Amino acid sequence: MRQHVFESPLHFRSGLRFGNLPLEYFKMPLYPNLISESLLIADTIDFLQSTGGRATAVRVVDYVMKISRAEPSLARLLVSDLVGRDPRLTLNEDTVEFIASNHEKIELGSSGFVVFDLETTGAKAPPCRITEIGAYRVKGGVLVDEFHTLLDPEMKIPPFIVSLTGISDEMVKGAPKFCDVASDFLDFIGDSVLVAHNARFDLGFLNHEIGRVYEDYRVANPSLCTVQLSRKLLPHIENHKLKTVANYYSIDLVNHHRASDDAHATAKIFVNLLSDLHTLGIRDLGAAKKFCYRKKIC
Repeated sequence: MRQHVFESPLHFRSGLRFGNLPLEYFKMPLYPNLISESLLIADTIDFLQSTGGRATAVRVVDYVMKISRAEPSLARLLVSDLVGRDPRLTLNEDTVEFIASNHEKIELGSSGFVVFDLETTGAKAPPCRITEIGAYRVKGGVLVDEFHTLLDPEMKIPPFIVSLTGISDEMVKGAPKFCDVASDFLDFIGDSVLVAHNARFDLGFLNHEIGRVYEDYRVANPSLCTVQLSRKLLPHIENHKLKTVANYYSIDLVNHHRASDDAHATAKIFVNLLSDLHTLGIRDLGAAKKFCYRKKIC
């Protein structure tokens, strides 16, 4: 199983402006799995969705940038910069189009997954930061690749967290900061479906850190949560904590609350949950998500 060496990512921040818009609106990191959370992009997508997914550049500039009756050439120029900031937007001659995701149709049996776990300095980001990343690629029910690193959280690690995880200030001294490994981790996850035990927590921290490096961006990857899956698939077990679910599947969980070990156990759990989903006839991501959040009818 391969392990990864980290390189520094491309940073961008600027105080320059294009008219009334920050120049950041027209810069995009070179990662197709990042999408923008800027209001300008959000307004553009909302407008395109209201018009059936496409509109002329002149209409987009009129609605989003409040530039009435713009010359077509100027509208194309402005929109091309806008489109260049988010992979969900395309420009075809004078027409801007919104490309909707097709995540629901991802086949569980053939898709690639990245199961990951984060250790942090506390429960909420911000103000808390990541101290460790552990992740495994899963393909065809097999763990095929690994990513692991300690991180310097650029803040003191509280005593309670040290006692819980065993990760101390001394351990992370000299470790890379998140910005130093962001590029490599984004390359590692690619367009995979992200999986975590309590995915909302891990994705919240991941996107907070991504936003610190690539302002107004977050990962676009679809996700699954092994807590939610185990609650539906294993309603009879005592609880759905990682250790309990691991014990149910006879999976060893050593060094609990260390990212690599927890991610490894979660990956093995996920492989078992995928098998259970297959037994129930659930074959794609959309069906898996509906199954997770389907309310029980008494």
